[in-house]
Amino acid sequence: MSASEDSISGTVFEKAPAIEIRDLKKMYGGAAAVDGLSVTVPSGSFFGFLGPNGAGKTTTIKILMGLTQPNAGSVQVLGLRLPEDSLEIRKQIGVVPDDTLLFDYLTGAEYLEFVARLYGIARPVAKVRATELLELLHLHEDRRKLIGEYSKGMRKRVAMAAALIHRPRLYLMDEPFEGVDAVGARLMKDILLHQISGGATVFLTSHVLEVVERLCNQVAIINRGKVVVQGTLSELREQAATAADSSLEEIFVSLVGGSGLPENLNWL
Repeated sequence: MSASEDSISGTVFEKAPAIEIRDLKKMYGGAAAVDGLSVTVPSGSFFGFLGPNGAGKTTTIKILMGLTQPNAGSVQVLGLRLPEDSLEIRKQIGVVPDDTLLFDYLTGAEYLEFVARLYGIARPVAKVRATELLELLHLHEDRRKLIGEYSKGMRKRVAMAAALIHRPRLYLMDEPFEGVDAVGARLMKDILLHQISGGATVFLTSHVLEVVERLCNQVAIINRGKVVVQGTLSELREQAATAADSSLEEIFVSLVGGSGLPENLNWL
């Protein structure tokens, strides 16, 4: 966790985590989607949140967004408590959801201006920012297209623009690069790294482990709603007892992967 200094008194104090989750539990019927999850996301980090399908990643993000209420546990986001401070938290986070539910009958510019107005940004400023973000994310040539005509990659990019438009302190990214071409994905990564350099925090889920390994300085791997390991890549290698040069993919598979093909399928 990073420390900062009070410019008047010179006192050094610990910066509060961007996200602090303790003993989180979420039940659906009789099954636990999240089962006693505890995660600390340092402020200013690029944090990878990994796990197999059904591990509880998207449920956790929905809880952080205030869209789903947990059955037990505590959550603090940017020093604020959920659900008590959910409205204030939403003002300070930017989200790229996995399903990219957008308004299909608006153009990209109209949608971005609408999102900006929801955050209280004045109409002239909203218009300028929407135009600039469409250009930045290579969507300006399609500015007159309805979002319903966008490809999956274009929808991800306009969702990224919507997450950026109010300059949030925390980004929640659920598979943000899925369906995005190599040029668009590289641009989105550069934008996120720039946000980190300005003091923001990124909380990222992705099944592309090579991307997480290159971008993230902290990683948590979860399985069946619980954290298996958390730390830097070197700390993960140590906790997983893998080789000193093992990749994130090798660590991940060693902890939550299967045991290979069964003998009765050896004809494959």
